[in-house]
Amino acid sequence: MRPSLTRILRKTSIRLGFERDWYLYIVAAVIGFVMAVVATAFIAPLRAVEEWGVSMGGNPLLLWLVLLCPAIGGLIVGFLRQIIQARDVGPGVTTLMYAVLRQRSRIQGRVGLQKWLCSTATIASGGSAGAEGPIVNIGGVIGSNIGRMLGTRSQNTATLLGCGSAAGIAAVFNAPIAGIFFVMEILLRDFSLKTFTPIVIAAVVASASTQGILHDSAIFDVGDGFMTNDEFFSIGQIPIYLVLGLASGIMAVLFIRSLKFSSACFQRMPVPHSLKPAVGGLILGLLGLLTLMLTGTIEVPLFYGNGYPVITEFLDPATYLEGGQSASLGGLALLVGLLLVLKVVGTSLTIGSGGAGGMFAPSLLIGAALGGLLGLALEGLGWLPHGSPAHLALVGMAAVLAGTTHAPLTAILIVYELTQSYQVILPLMFAAVISTIVARSMNRNSIYTSRLHDMGIRVGVMSDLTILRRLTVSDVALRDPVIVAENDPAQDLLELSESHRTSNIIVVDERGNYAGMVTSDDLKSALIYREAIPLLQVHELERSNLPTITTDDTLDIVLEKFSHNDVDALPVFDSSDVDHAVGLITRSRLMQAYQTELDRD
Repeated sequence: MRPSLTRILRKTSIRLGFERDWYLYIVAAVIGFVMAVVATAFIAPLRAVEEWGVSMGGNPLLLWLVLLCPAIGGLIVGFLRQIIQARDVGPGVTTLMYAVLRQRSRIQGRVGLQKWLCSTATIASGGSAGAEGPIVNIGGVIGSNIGRMLGTRSQNTATLLGCGSAAGIAAVFNAPIAGIFFVMEILLRDFSLKTFTPIVIAAVVASASTQGILHDSAIFDVGDGFMTNDEFFSIGQIPIYLVLGLASGIMAVLFIRSLKFSSACFQRMPVPHSLKPAVGGLILGLLGLLTLMLTGTIEVPLFYGNGYPVITEFLDPATYLEGGQSASLGGLALLVGLLLVLKVVGTSLTIGSGGAGGMFAPSLLIGAALGGLLGLALEGLGWLPHGSPAHLALVGMAAVLAGTTHAPLTAILIVYELTQSYQVILPLMFAAVISTIVARSMNRNSIYTSRLHDMGIRVGVMSDLTILRRLTVSDVALRDPVIVAENDPAQDLLELSESHRTSNIIVVDERGNYAGMVTSDDLKSALIYREAIPLLQVHELERSNLPTITTDDTLDIVLEKFSHNDVDALPVFDSSDVDHAVGLITRSRLMQAYQTELDRD
């Protein structure tokens, strides 16, 4: 009985992948703990600067700091990028997506170091950006490099990269579930069990360790009195959240296009690249100083930094009760609308000019402001009898975040975990899905994939496409190359085709370097006029414009090249020697490798 049970458990574990990948769970736990320490070290100076800024309220010196600090932070960012040379294709999450799609999930350690220092300089100096993008990038870099040191396969390297990123989100937001689904929905787009399990372990360990270090709960605590009415979401409230979802989707697209427009303007600016963050910071400082002069206050502008304290105010129902009724509501709505515009403009200036930081926090603040603004309008019209504008501010956070990232599941879970209030789930789900539909219909690319699309990289939406992205050409059994010289008579092609039973032949020049290829279609066309073959040479039949492939290319890249060229095979080269083909990859063998891996999953 016992041996039988043992065999059953063993077979089950093998089927689930535990037998061959068990070490990933230990490594994932280590990554989770490491990211808890790293996240604590990353957040500590940002919190210290934030508290110091609050204590400076009313001090005339603050006016100069508001004006100059963003520019100084931009100068530091430019200097850091000069001394820490690292390939940067965009914001932290975009850089990781590029690594997963095009670099076999391998990313240099200096990328994480640069993001850490540059984002700290940007956010601490008042730049309008969040801490989550950098910590996701740092975690991904740590996970990727641990995988490289362990010599893992590209598939497992991607999993460890995801472990680090999920652990980063879990540590910063104390939101392990959201961290897990952020990685699987946005970064890896892979919901297989062998990927899911290590990521869960890393996120849980990171969240628990961070709580043990910082003793913090959720970032935004809505308080016990937030949900006072059982009719917070009923069928009568659906039109309100439908409007909020529609408005959030439109706002998300405007935010994405504002970032893109700002980036394009700064790219065209005749200023050295290293100085552009300082220029953007100076414009932001002028905007901040103008805001203080108009409001007559001396405090850090609300659209500076990550905006978490401001979001907390939006989620407090008492914020919307100060000062009476209609007149005060109008004034408050004007302030909220101004903050909404300034946050979009401030973030576009910061990120578009080359500042470092994430877009999660700005999206959350923009959503909270939009929801609060709609709530104030409904309150003034008397159409909000069973709720508070704070409720719409909370739902607006998830709706705008879903619209900017095109990831409604992540947006729903992160706002739910941030507030720890289950009663908001229904309106969160409804508004987030509506926002995503609207945003995708207006703009096919998210805030993360927009840059990748400009580079000609299609992310795709099918989860099983990740199988092609984690396999490389080296995982496919290649055909041995059959070689012919381009000055040889074409008759040799027929003899080689018959003796080697192949219709795809590599052509080399007089020095033995790759010159092109004769395909099966070329041979078939030649056979139609067989009597002319003795009069032809190989170079008259060869194709020199076919794309080439290296052994490090992932199979999704190969499949894309096949789709643009009507051939059965393509030449493969070693990444270190692009002059001598090592074999041929065929469509059929590519699909066999895909099917084999699909069966394993």
